[in-house]
Order: sequence, then C-alpha cells, then structure tokens
Amino acid sequence: MKRGLKPDGGDSGSTSGVLAEPCKRGRLLEEEDPEDVGSNWGCLPQEILLHIFQYLPLLDRAYASQVCRGWNHAFHMPELWRCFEFELNQPASSYLKATHPDLIKQIIKRHSNHLQYVSFKVDSSTESAEAACDILSQLVNCSLKTLGLISTARPSFMELPKSHFISALTVVFVNSKSLSSLKIDDTPVDDPSLKVLVANNSDTLKLLKMSSCPHVSPAVPRVHLEHLCTWSIGVVSENPGQTHFHAIKKSSWDAMVRHSPKFNLVMYFFLYEDEFGPFFRYEIPVTHLYFGRSVSKDVLGRVGMTCPRLVELVVCANGLRPLDEELIRIAERCQQLSAIGLGECEVSCSAFVEFVKMCGRRLSQLSIMEEVLIPDHKYSLDEIHWEVSKHLGRVWFPDMMPTCSSTQCLFQCRII
Repeated sequence: MKRGLKPDGGDSGSTSGVLAEPCKRGRLLEEEDPEDVGSNWGCLPQEILLHIFQYLPLLDRAYASQVCRGWNHAFHMPELWRCFEFELNQPASSYLKATHPDLIKQIIKRHSNHLQYVSFKVDSSTESAEAACDILSQLVNCSLKTLGLISTARPSFMELPKSHFISALTVVFVNSKSLSSLKIDDTPVDDPSLKVLVANNSDTLKLLKMSSCPHVSPAVPRVHLEHLCTWSIGVVSENPGQTHFHAIKKSSWDAMVRHSPKFNLVMYFFLYEDEFGPFFRYEIPVTHLYFGRSVSKDVLGRVGMTCPRLVELVVCANGLRPLDEELIRIAERCQQLSAIGLGECEVSCSAFVEFVKMCGRRLSQLSIMEEVLIPDHKYSLDEIHWEVSKHLGRVWFPDMMPTCSSTQCLFQCRII
C-alpha cells in the first residue's frame, strides 16, 4: 500500500493532510456482508478501537483512520486527544522524529478543546521553540490540566524573544482555569506572567517546576497558591565559578509556608563544591533534597541544621571523608526523614547502625551501596545487615552495585 502526504487539508470527516487517499482495504471492509461480523475488523466496538489506537504512534494512528468510517470516527474521539506530546525537531539537527506539521494543524483545528495533558518536546533549534510558541498561542479553546515544556538539548526557549514566549504562555494561563501541573524549566518566564498564572489557576495548581528561569525574582515564593502540593527548584551550574547564585530570603520561605503549610519543596543541586556558599545558611522548608554532584561534609552538616522538614535525601557523591557526624545530626534534627540514598560516599558501620536506630522504622527507603560502609571494631559487612534489619523491622541488605543512578531513580520515581 502506497502512503503519501497530502499538501492541503481535506474535509473534516477524514484525517486531511496525512494520507493522499483512503486505502483500498477500507472500501473492501465497508462492502463486506454485514452478517460476517466475526471477521470484519471494521465492526470492532469503539471502546476496543480506542484502546488499540492509544498504543499506536500518531502517524500510524492517522493511517489506520483511513481504513473505514468506524476507524476514522475512533481516531477523532475526544478521549484519544486528552494526553498529547508535540515533538518539534529540525531534521537537519536532530535524530528525533517530529510530529508532522499537517497533523499539528489538524489537531489544533479539531482537537484543541479536547487537550488536557500536554507536553512539548523540542530540540536545540530556535525554530522548534518558535513552533512550540505558535502552537501555544493557538490553544485558546482548551483548558489544560498539565503542561510541560521540555528541551531535549540546550535550552532553546531561552533564545526566543521574551515577549514572544510570554505572550504564548499567557494564552494558556488565561484560558486554562484548571492547571494542576506546570513544568517550565529553562524558559524566559517572568514575574508578571506567573501572576497571571496565579490569578487564573491558584485553586488548582499543585505542582510547579521551574529551574534556570533567570527572569523570575527570588521573591516568587510569595505568590498565593493555597493548594500547591509540590514546588520543584533546580540549581544548576554548567561552568564552575561563572554563575552567581542568590539564595531565596528566609522571609520569602516563611511566607510560602504560611500560605501552603503542607506543600513539598523539591530541590535539585548540580553545583560544584565551592558554589554552595549562599545555600543552607538558615532554615529552609525543603522536603526532598537531591545532590547530583559531589557535596562537602560542611554542606551536609548544614543540611542537618537547616532542613527540619526533610523527608528524603539523595547524595550521589561526597568523596573519601566519612559522613558519620553528618548522618547522626540529620537523624537528630530531621524527624520526618523516611528515605535516603548514598552513592560514592563513606560511612562507618557503627555510625550507620546508629543512624538507622535513631530513624527507626520510618525509614521506608534505604538505598546504600556496599562500598559506602566501612567496617570498624563493632560491625563487619557480614554482620551489619542483621543489625540494620532489626531496627528497620524488615530484612535489609546493602546494594551490591554502585547506586548513583539508582538513588536518582528512587528520588524521581517517588517525587516527580
């Protein structure tokens, strides 16, 4: 069967612009004896077709919609368009497969009011970011519940004119009255646009994730988001010593806690050791903390003193200095800690057992690689798992393989 793209749109009853003409098999199906339902794929119930179509790539779904009227009707069912990811890539600069422009036109024309869970995946080109903004600016008839803007390479949204990006994003903020999740990392979003977001979605927004947004002021946590469940902040440095970081003021954190006392604050740190100066100098309401690069004993010691709401801690690397005192301090001060992951670190077996004993059975996740634990006069590696299991109330063994990646997965799966 020969399949080709059609340059111009057709009537609204078909997937115009995707295929040149319906396949012959579709006409044969419609001409078959109605009594022969058992072997007629065109007579499948809509519920089954919908379930099948959900597993098909978009272009294959469009081709299938040309088989017969029943399949075409299933292709346009609103349930099939509630969750959608626009992939916008330039063939010359990306190996990723892009959503066909004709399909994008049809989606906006016929299904924009059905879209609820939408993400945009763009490559490093400015053209792809501009295409994403053009689509956003046309979503005037939709009411999104989740929106994610994802740059697969360098942050191409940052290269757009700020006014162009803000104008497109504001269209979504104004028309979507029920946004519950928003991910806008590496974008030129600013304070005024966030105020528009709050004015229209403060009752529904539960997750706001925005890192590396230089036009957002440190006072942004003051915004009034009564139902916010999770606030995610990423602190990233690509070139050591070339980025100047400003810590959010304690008064701003206090205002945030007063507005949303039960919210989760997730913080990712990808910094070099000498860049942690502005952070953990006073109490902050972080609940989930992830260190993606090596972090010093001093910083981890400050974590124990300044993060009383801490629920989960992941340290991918520390070096070769034991973290005995730091872990004990965290166990003492962070009374809600229930999950911890340690990668390339060192802890004496005695200190680790004491840490587990202090935390007790509230430690639901304990991911420690075997090389982290240093035998001492009290416990050997063969003995420690029995002692730790006793305090946890369940069987526990250290991980046998390095777990930098596994602790990261633990953290992201539980929180994000």
